[in-house]
Amino acid sequence: MSDEELTLEQKATNSETHKHIDRVRSLLNQCINDLMCRGEFHDQSKLRSPEVEIFTEFTPKLKGSTYGSDEYKGYLKEMKVALDHHYTHNDHHPEHYPNGIDDMSLLEILEMLLDWKAAGERHENGDIFKSIEINTERFNLSPQLVKILTNTAQHLFAGEGDEVLF
Repeated sequence: MSDEELTLEQKATNSETHKHIDRVRSLLNQCINDLMCRGEFHDQSKLRSPEVEIFTEFTPKLKGSTYGSDEYKGYLKEMKVALDHHYTHNDHHPEHYPNGIDDMSLLEILEMLLDWKAAGERHENGDIFKSIEINTERFNLSPQLVKILTNTAQHLFAGEGDEVLF
């Protein structure tokens, strides 16, 4: 239907729809800008003391361990000083907040999921879906959030070799 064939009421409705589309676009662009900043500043605290010294020692050890294993958890305990500093300065970690993931925004949660994916790629047996499974218990994630994280991982990483576990 051409613009000339529309009634005045339809034209008015279309005008309102265009305003809505423009507003959503603007809001999405705000999210994109936030995500771009998150990408630029992600984990920059690891490049400074006290994190750099401890991560330099433990990154090779963590790489050779299985995520979530007793060995892995032992390394995390030994890294407490660096991790406490890291969590304080990086809001994409549930440990940053008093109520954990319940205090996080969707953008922080997305950065967290992408961090889990990238961290898993540093392990020989890394798998985003296994990370979601382990972190479900670790952070007491709700079934609904687990489903959202899984859906997002499937959407973003389909065909990358990760196995869907549930």
